[in-house]
Amino acid sequence: MEIISERIRNMAESETLAMTAKARELKAAGRDIISLSIGEPDFNTPETIKEAAKQAIDDNFTHYPPVPGYADLREAVCTKLKRDNNLDYRPEQIVVSTGAKQSIYQLVQCLINPGDEVVIPTPFWVSYKEIVRVAGGKCVYVQTQLENDFKVTPAQLEAAITPRTKLIMFSSPSNPTGMLYSKEELRGIADVVARHEGLFVMADEIYEHINFVGRHESLAQFADVKERVITVNGVAKGFAMTGWRIGYIAAPLEIAKACNKLQGQVTSATCSIAQKAAAKAMLLDPSTDPDINRMREIFRQRRDIVYDLLRAIPDVQVALPQGAFYFFPDVSRYYGRSFEGNTIANSTDMAFYLLNQAGVATVMGSAFGDDRCIRLSYATSEELLREALRRIADALAKLK
Repeated sequence: MEIISERIRNMAESETLAMTAKARELKAAGRDIISLSIGEPDFNTPETIKEAAKQAIDDNFTHYPPVPGYADLREAVCTKLKRDNNLDYRPEQIVVSTGAKQSIYQLVQCLINPGDEVVIPTPFWVSYKEIVRVAGGKCVYVQTQLENDFKVTPAQLEAAITPRTKLIMFSSPSNPTGMLYSKEELRGIADVVARHEGLFVMADEIYEHINFVGRHESLAQFADVKERVITVNGVAKGFAMTGWRIGYIAAPLEIAKACNKLQGQVTSATCSIAQKAAAKAMLLDPSTDPDINRMREIFRQRRDIVYDLLRAIPDVQVALPQGAFYFFPDVSRYYGRSFEGNTIANSTDMAFYLLNQAGVATVMGSAFGDDRCIRLSYATSEELLREALRRIADALAKLK
């Protein structure tokens, strides 16, 4: 008899976390490893946010908070959504969780029955597929192309929808591609959703503030689909608060109540001190706050550097990301080539080749649903990025 349940035995380990762990293991063993595998800003949380947390400790916010989050935090989220996204929500439509990943997990658990179909444009964030599978849902993947900035078209979505389709999941700006959807492109998606009663969309906007092209656009802005859009966001990426573990949803009231019900049985509320810090973050205006603007500008500078270095490598195809802090270059022209008897057949081979030969940790594209590519995070210093890309170029040149 198996000890571990079938659902957990069938669940894949997070490939991004696995590659990060492998890189740390090699570094601990004395290897010179540059990690471009983890999606974490290399900045510290802004001082004004940390001060809010310190004040919360002094004010003894050390008891159980309400399950969906403190009222002032949920009100602050509503203020942020109106200010940044022109979206009107009430606090009871906001559920604060221990990171956006928990928010997504709970949403899928509350919406998906066994056999329901979930449309996921590829490439996608690694956890989407496993979260759907553990709920008994069926993933329906829609392959996008680098030539179209890895963005799904309305026609592709329409073709993927069946009577069993319950949910569409996508992110903008995207992990792993860094691409984001314009208002016009989102309007096309909304038109498809509007034609299918009972179809919902999860819009993952966790990278909202790392946007290099202008105003962020939210799918929920369109009145004809707002009641079928669940916006997921949090403080990890835009405010350099990965360790604080605060995410949230803005959702139709029935869905928010369901997620609140589930959370009450799983984790109850998230950390009281982190909530008070997040409330301060929500009230910072990303258009004027110097810390947010500084981080965004540094990311933009790094993006430009990495883009030029990647384009200089023969047979690497790459698009210019519009947000987040990732590149998703197509390295498939190197498949079939070898070095010292090591033949590269796919993105997993490539990721481990670069780790072992170049000392650079990346993530295989197959983890994101596209085996042609690998993911590189540029959330590290310019010096390390230049050295990492030099090593990658040298390692690829050895493949014949």
